[in-house]
Amino acid sequence: METKFLDSFTKEYKQLLEAELRKLVDKPDAPPIIKEAMHYSLEAGGKRIRPLLLFATLNAFGQDPKKGLLAACAIEMIHTYSLIHDDLPCMDDDDLRRGKPTNHKVFGEAVAVLAGDALLTYSFEVVGRIPNGFASPDTKVKLVIEMAKAAGVEGMVGGQVADMNGEGKTLTLEGLEYIHIHKTGKILIYSVLAGALLSGANEVEMQNLSSFAHHLGLAFQIRDDILDLEGNEEVIGKPVGSDTINQKNTYPTLLTMAGAKNALQNHIQEAKRYLQQSNLNIGLLTEITDLVASRDH
Repeated sequence: METKFLDSFTKEYKQLLEAELRKLVDKPDAPPIIKEAMHYSLEAGGKRIRPLLLFATLNAFGQDPKKGLLAACAIEMIHTYSLIHDDLPCMDDDDLRRGKPTNHKVFGEAVAVLAGDALLTYSFEVVGRIPNGFASPDTKVKLVIEMAKAAGVEGMVGGQVADMNGEGKTLTLEGLEYIHIHKTGKILIYSVLAGALLSGANEVEMQNLSSFAHHLGLAFQIRDDILDLEGNEEVIGKPVGSDTINQKNTYPTLLTMAGAKNALQNHIQEAKRYLQQSNLNIGLLTEITDLVASRDH
């Protein structure tokens, strides 16, 4: 359950994020159709959990969350690009995303591919434009390198390839965790570490926050797998059971539903344990962790 503070924090920073995303996409001198396609998927809604984690991490260090606004926009651009491409016929072939027709259903496959490409490449320019007063040139280089690793073959792309290769096969739990740590977890971890980098975190703080985000990312994906079987289609915005139809490995299929729910709670507890070791103001991050455990979409 969201507290009043988390609710107001989420509302304030989602509004800031979405206004900034609109300005950023409006800015380039580009054909209107590509900007329309970029806007379409960026404005499709969603939890904005990755930007919120960045803002909450800055808050935990006593920093102004607004200094993370451009980095948060870059993360949401990367996340949105991955959704556009995941939905394509050559990938998951989905017709709906967050209750709306997927990008390629509205704009065609070619424009959807290019809209994803545009969001991905623009994200690096956006990080490069963080004011020097918010991040030193060295910090911006670190942000760019870590973002590239999280989104690339060592992260999201590698996880997506492993996910496709695993379809129709029975994976081990270790194999399934590899997919989710890379496909989903690395960008989520980066969201937390970007906030820590912008806050000047020391090595111990970075390690604790990385471990926190690792467990949170696995919890997030397990909850996704549970919702794919038990969720409300109108609430989650896509057909229930799509993972089963696509012969994807999930935590409930490997562990049973009871086992998946137990694994979810174990990862939530571990995430909180590492948070408590950080000696930061962890109130918001703890509440977001509880939200991940109980979300319905």
